[in-house]
This record gives sequence, structure tokens and C-alpha cells, in this order.
Amino acid sequence: MGNKTILRDSADYQAWLGELKGRLKSLQLRAALAVNAALLEFYWALGADIVEKQRTATWGDGFLKQLSQDLMAEFPEVKGFSKRNLERIRRWYLFYTGDSSIATQAVTQIGQAFLSKLTQIPWGHNLVIVSKCKSQEEALYYVEQTINFGWSRAVLTHQIESGLWQREGRAIANFERTLPLPQSELAQQTLKDPYVFDFLALTQDYTERDLERGLIDHITQFLLELGAGFAYLGRQVPLQVGSREFFLDLLFYHVRLHCYVVIELKTVEFEPEHAGKLNFYLKAVDEQLRGQGDQPTIGILICKEKDRLVAEYALSDIHKPIGISEYQLTQSLPVEMRSSLPSIEEIEAELMRGEDR
Repeated sequence: MGNKTILRDSADYQAWLGELKGRLKSLQLRAALAVNAALLEFYWALGADIVEKQRTATWGDGFLKQLSQDLMAEFPEVKGFSKRNLERIRRWYLFYTGDSSIATQAVTQIGQAFLSKLTQIPWGHNLVIVSKCKSQEEALYYVEQTINFGWSRAVLTHQIESGLWQREGRAIANFERTLPLPQSELAQQTLKDPYVFDFLALTQDYTERDLERGLIDHITQFLLELGAGFAYLGRQVPLQVGSREFFLDLLFYHVRLHCYVVIELKTVEFEPEHAGKLNFYLKAVDEQLRGQGDQPTIGILICKEKDRLVAEYALSDIHKPIGISEYQLTQSLPVEMRSSLPSIEEIEAELMRGEDR
């Protein structure tokens, strides 16, 4: 009993124990990743074989059903040999290789480097990507983003459905002129246009403060929409300049860009004076908050709509890094569908009736 107490209280022992646990967890993770990669390489080769056999053999329409039964009988402990999953494996292989008449060098056909990226993410993530993406370029973008940021399947699905690939890096900004490489490129990639705030339910006459409050009330979804690297610091953050006090709508710190990020929200069309005021805020943050090692503060102005030429003119003579994007409260829908959807007021009324029952 005494020895156990001594060991529990020993800082050296606890440090060594923590190191052992960390090494074991790292080993378990590497083993799991290795197993996943080996399984997906097998799936890739199996997909190539299935495509080739269906093209050249005369085994009939029941081929996949019979193959599924035989594999499950031989390997009952291995999941993934259902007929449905064999069809998915075939579809996954064809998504990246195209025509089924291509040669059957399974692992090397599209390049080992390319295949190694596919095998770095779980099978379920691969299925989401090929089922929702329309091109190999788009699919590879989401594969790489999943590897870089460790997205769960739910987060990956959300990013694809929100059209991240089409929106990332599309905002108007002066980063190329106001920031050094490679920070300017990373900052540009960080911006989206438009931002989609479809997790909010606002009445038609909402104000900027309502929008700001709604984003903070849903901070998890908001951070997800902003992208990786943003750390929330506060809303309506006060800054004293001379004898006056000013308030920043939202203040963040970006851990990859190593800088403060000021976000200003406008529920109206962009006006040139919006950029001027944000430029003033960035100057104040640089003077009062920016520390040694911090890069120049970046401003993001998110407005209801903008004229691109007006926005470009407004930024042309501003020397602080600013990006201008729009926001949407709902995803774009076909006109015929919009008319069939209830309004926010109707939804709220129905919820109120539900509470009274």
C-alpha cells in the first residue's frame, strides 16, 4: 500500500507513466491508420478486379451477389463484403478511373501518391465524397481538407453540402498587396464568399445586433463555417481611441495566420465607408492588442450584398489587409421550391402552437 502511495505522489513516475501512455496511444493510432490504408488498398484492387471481371467474364448478373456470399462465408468476422458495399467499392474505383475499359493495374493506375491520399481517410468518408462530389478535382479537395483538419464524417458532409469548395478563396480582398507570402495566400484561402448562416432563424426585419447575437448563440456552427484556425475572443470588444470608445462586432485570433481577425457585420449592401471604418479598427487593434510575434491584423467585412467593382475600388488605396464577403441565411434553392417553403414567421407560429399543446 505504501509503495502505491509513493508512486502516485512521485512526479517522476507520473511523468514517465504519461510518456508511456502517450507512446502507446500513438502506436495504436499508427496501427489503426495502417490497417485502414491496407484495407482501402485492398478495396481499390478489388474494385479494379470487379470492373475487369464484369467486362470480360461471362458470369452473369448474379456475380456480385455470389462473390459477397463466398467472401462473407470465408471471412465472417470481416465487415464490408455485403453486396451493397461491393457495389460501392466498384463505384468508388470508377469515380477516379473513369472508363471501365482502362487497364487493370489496380494500385498504380491513378498513381500511388494519389491513392495514398484516399487511403488516409476512413472508408465512410470516401463514400461521402464520391456520392456528393461532381468531379475528381472537387473530391480531391475534400480528401485533402479532411486529411489536413481531421474532419469527422458529419463535418465533412456539412462542408460538401454547404459548397465549401465553390466558396473558399472567392472573396474580394487586398491581401496580395498588403500581406507577405505565404500569409497572403493562406489568408485568401481562409475567406469564403458567400458565408452561409443557414443555422440562424431571424425575422425579416433583423438588425446587425440580432445577426451578431445569433452567430454567437450558435458559435460552434459559426466557427465551423468560418473554417479551421479561428479562436473566438469576444463580441462588441471595446477600444479606446482618444476620448472616444469604439466597439468591434466580433474579434477572433487565427492560430495558423498568427494574427487578430476583426469581423464586421453589415445587414445592408456594402458601402465604401464600411471599408474605411474597418481600416480604422485594424489600426487600433494593431496599436493596442497586437503583440510581439503577431502578424498584421486582418479585417473581414461580411455584408448582405456587394457590387464587386465598388468593393474593389474601396480597397484599392487601403493599406490594411481587408476581405469583403457576402452572407446568406439559407442555401440557394430552385425558384419552384422556394414558393413551397414556409416563411420564418409561419415556422415560428407553428412552434408557438406546438408549445401550447
